[in-house]
Amino acid sequence: MVVFICPKKFNLPTKKGVYNLANSSTSSNPTQLKRTLKARHLMMISLGGSIGTGIFLASGGAIHTAGPGGALVAYAAVGIMVYFLMTSLAEMAAFMPVAGSFKVYATKFVDPAFGFAIGWNYWYNWAITIAAELAAVVLIMKFWFPESPSFIWSALALVIMFGFNYMSVKGFGEAEFWFALIKVVTVIIFIITGFLMIFGIMGGEFIGFTNFTIGDAPFNGGFFAILGIFMAAGFSFQGTELLGVAAGESENPEKAIPKAINSVFWRILLFYILSIFIIGLILPYTDPRLLSDAITVSPFTLVFERAGFAFAASVMNAIILTAVLSAGNSGMYASTRMLWDLARDGKAPRFLGKLDKRGVPVNALIATTLVGSLAFLSTFFGDGVVYIWLLNASGMAGFVTWLGIAISHYRFRRAYVAQGHDLKDLPYRAKWFPIGPLLALALCMFIILGQNFQAFMGGKIDWNGAFVSYIGLPLFLVVWLVYKVKHKTKLVPLKDCDFENK
Repeated sequence: MVVFICPKKFNLPTKKGVYNLANSSTSSNPTQLKRTLKARHLMMISLGGSIGTGIFLASGGAIHTAGPGGALVAYAAVGIMVYFLMTSLAEMAAFMPVAGSFKVYATKFVDPAFGFAIGWNYWYNWAITIAAELAAVVLIMKFWFPESPSFIWSALALVIMFGFNYMSVKGFGEAEFWFALIKVVTVIIFIITGFLMIFGIMGGEFIGFTNFTIGDAPFNGGFFAILGIFMAAGFSFQGTELLGVAAGESENPEKAIPKAINSVFWRILLFYILSIFIIGLILPYTDPRLLSDAITVSPFTLVFERAGFAFAASVMNAIILTAVLSAGNSGMYASTRMLWDLARDGKAPRFLGKLDKRGVPVNALIATTLVGSLAFLSTFFGDGVVYIWLLNASGMAGFVTWLGIAISHYRFRRAYVAQGHDLKDLPYRAKWFPIGPLLALALCMFIILGQNFQAFMGGKIDWNGAFVSYIGLPLFLVVWLVYKVKHKTKLVPLKDCDFENK
């Protein structure tokens, strides 16, 4: 994710080595982004990027596969990893809220080739995610209009996403705030309703912990079932790093980023953990409907219907539609900013680095929209094989970005100390260093390498399944190594890491 700038004056106390930020919201300089996002926008942008189908749909499959206890363990473990990743990002982004976020950090503190690969990896990740959201919109609208042409709904969704991003960044932030608020309110209502049902206050039946003890509950399928959910849970939390991108257009990043990072993480973790806990108590893990990804049997829909809410399926369908549009909206924003920063840095065609008078990178926005729509069109050819490959490569790209954040923060902190800076001067300091980034790094590698561990089990290797699952990793390595060989880049010595303005 990516979006930051450093103009002339910004009313923040400057410290040694800390960026002197400029408030370009009042500047007519067409080379700078506008710093008009408020703290509430930052918080909701990150929430909107991570609360979506992972909680509304995929949570049911997780409970069915590993049991309620197994799902809780997997999501809690991934939550710990994400916490360390987000605090690492907060430390760097509060100190250096520049356009390019982790692409810039990887370039300055690791290796320019690594930063180049991280930047293009992240752009690709969200550009393809736009295509996935367009496909999801079609499925959702078919719930109400089963005979309608698919292209109408995908085109309409694309226009809406493009329109919100074409507005000023404040307009985008406001739209995302309300999109995310709908999801947050839904989860809160679900949690309250669930607890009322568990204690028999609503629904007329005391449920208690019965479903936590039936069959093999609370754990089903043993270690490998939990391991499989651990992989899937990582996808559900992707999007939390959107905060790092939006930080570059925030009014007061030094204060807003740490505040948003901490509050967002705990809210996301509580939403996921409490939701899974409630679903596991109300619905037995043996219920085959939990395996379906249809909105009519979403675990949220099933719980609301059991509580006696009329039209639960239609209401949840509408809410999931807003979740999908929100994810696509945020993805378009993040990928556009990353592409703009790559172009501004000479690592993408220069025309993509231009801003209009409102500070919106329109050329990068159009290019990203075209790539996302072309990827979506690939679903209509060859039974969607191309699209599946693109989507698998995109899924891996998100974890590679997290890996880059952990490595960059470890090097950032070591370089900061090596150059004689005082840690007290950091606007925000991540706790548990170096355990935090190293643990996150190890868990990220574990998830990346274990994406499809089933392909290597059973005595015979499923080469096709392995190739499809891991295609994103060699793509990233090729981009990294080609740039490294061409430009002869090396690991940046700690004493030479650049803490000054770009």
